[in-house]
Amino acid sequence: MIAALIRWSVRNRFLVLMATAFLVVAGIWSAGRMALDALPDLSDTQVIVRTPYPGKAPQVVEDLVTYPLTTTMLSVPGAKTVRGYSFFGDSFVYVLFDDKTDPYWARSRVVEYLNQVQGKLPAGANASLGPDATGVGWVYEYALVDRTGHNDISQLRALNDWFLKFELKTVPDVAEVASIGGMVRQYQVVLDPDRMRSLGVTQAMVTEALRKSNQAAGGSVVELAEAEYMVRSRGFLQSLDDFRAIPLALAGATPVLLRDVATIQIGPEMRRGIAELDGQGEVAGGVVVMRSGKNARTTIAAVKVKLASLQGSLPPGVEVVTTYDRSLLIDRAVDNLSWKLLEEFLVVALVCAAFLFHLRSAFVAVVTLPVGVLAAFIVMQWQGVSANILSLGGIAIALGAMVDASIVLIENAHRHLEAFEHRNGRGPALAERWELVTEASLEVGPALFFSLLVITFSFVPVFTLEAQEGRLFSPLAFTKTYAMAAAAGLSVTLVPVLMGYLVRGRIPHEAANPLNRLLAGIYRPALEAVLRFPKATLAIAALLLLLTAIPVLRLGGEFLPPLDEGDLLYMPSALPGLSASKASELLQQTDRLIRTVPEVERVFGKAGRADTATDPAPLEMFETTIQFKPHSQWRAGMTPDKLVEELDRVVKVPGLSNVWVPPIRNRIDMLATGIKSPVGVKVAGADLATIDRLTGQIETAVK
Repeated sequence: MIAALIRWSVRNRFLVLMATAFLVVAGIWSAGRMALDALPDLSDTQVIVRTPYPGKAPQVVEDLVTYPLTTTMLSVPGAKTVRGYSFFGDSFVYVLFDDKTDPYWARSRVVEYLNQVQGKLPAGANASLGPDATGVGWVYEYALVDRTGHNDISQLRALNDWFLKFELKTVPDVAEVASIGGMVRQYQVVLDPDRMRSLGVTQAMVTEALRKSNQAAGGSVVELAEAEYMVRSRGFLQSLDDFRAIPLALAGATPVLLRDVATIQIGPEMRRGIAELDGQGEVAGGVVVMRSGKNARTTIAAVKVKLASLQGSLPPGVEVVTTYDRSLLIDRAVDNLSWKLLEEFLVVALVCAAFLFHLRSAFVAVVTLPVGVLAAFIVMQWQGVSANILSLGGIAIALGAMVDASIVLIENAHRHLEAFEHRNGRGPALAERWELVTEASLEVGPALFFSLLVITFSFVPVFTLEAQEGRLFSPLAFTKTYAMAAAAGLSVTLVPVLMGYLVRGRIPHEAANPLNRLLAGIYRPALEAVLRFPKATLAIAALLLLLTAIPVLRLGGEFLPPLDEGDLLYMPSALPGLSASKASELLQQTDRLIRTVPEVERVFGKAGRADTATDPAPLEMFETTIQFKPHSQWRAGMTPDKLVEELDRVVKVPGLSNVWVPPIRNRIDMLATGIKSPVGVKVAGADLATIDRLTGQIETAVK
């Protein structure tokens, strides 16, 4: 069959060239539309259920909300892990599904079971699904800063909540825009117990009066003078005076108003998240959360364009400061790997030219590389595999083996042409050259094709990996397989055609190449020696194999090698029960210390959680994003590892234990383990006091 394919390709060489041109155009089109990211998305398919229960303590939230939800979600089809988190006024339930579960199918199943348990939840606890995204989808963060000082953090938070947030949600592939920091303004009614007691007013009466006084009603329609008028009442509270004038009861003939028993004021909502910038004070900001599986690069670019268009609509002096931008890492990683691929192309081309000793023959061998890679891009784009470090790394692994068949075919063609000249004393005519090329291709082509197929299927075991391992390495295996399969196909179609067109003129003899003579001179004595002493050769090989056990046993193991993401997260752990004011103080203090390091460009600190279901962080959990200056502006001899060591020396705050981790790596660890570090100890039990005592003992033992 392969021989017939070679003959057909040579006979229909114009069609082969046209098909190759179409393949190249389609490959370039696919490469331009391929999703770009730094790493594959390693997150599980997950659905988040967030249930606000305002004003309730964590234990109450756990007993009345989180426990009923988690026990119900255990029976959701395909669910493998259910995690529940209870905080002051909030419950988070994470439902993780089996591999290859469609995320929207999973969301629909969770909604079904959520409807079953909704009636069992207490009044005021309303469960809802989080965005169709994960923590890895935090691709862009920003802060709102007013350099003039005319707007306080409550006004900046309102600007983000009621303007920027809605505008950014219109950007394609943005699942959510979560607010961070600032203060949410609210009307606060501060009751006076003594006056309430003297006037006979209860808290329930105040609550009911507030509810009834803040609503609108419709009164059907009235027909008048051949026109129809709609009747409605407008009873929404719009000012402090409206609140003060709410009637509560009668004290004799005198109405008791809300102002008689309470102080009404505008104040901040109870804060569960704080944001700070560069150690200069609190700010408001936001997080752009991308939908799972979408193109991070294009999403971030669209967000930047949107923010630039909205800048003119912001109040004078207010600006949007970028505090985290994953596109910088994506561009740096993809550009670096693209240059390495180009360098590998050039090295392979030079090696082919050096050994074949014929420029046009070397071109025939090398041309299969870009064509094969473009063919792999077509399948990647169709399958939805993004261009990242792992997928492009698979192509880099395949490059060296992709030209093997072409080189053997060309050398065999050289041999046939050389033999023809030796027999006939002249070069072959056009028809004779095509016949010789076909004969040379038929002689070794089928065997070479199947040898490339063997290499192609060598990564099949990688496809059996599951969970995070499968998601990490499958892009590499896919792209390497696609590139090798394309090279196998090109070796029996395009290469014979190009040999007929380009392998002509003066073909050098194999012995005429000085490099070949040198290597043959080295290899021949070595070959004769091992054949003369076969037992000794096998013994030495077995000894070397046994000696490899020494380094293998001493090698460490790690799921994901360290990656210089360009940014860094400072994630210290404070003691539980930290107040919001103290958290703000510590956040500003640590940010100022970090800012003193010369290589630091910007510091954006976050204590607690953003207003999103993807961030179940307590107030004592800090998450400071550090942006560094370009490496060209670093001090001489400074490296990322040395920089982390210096930061660890500089930031010494009593009560805080330092943790330095890259942003993406941290989010991957948190999704995999539910904690913010790769290694942790979980203690489960029925009694919180016992759990607290045991965890204290474990902490002491580990330290």
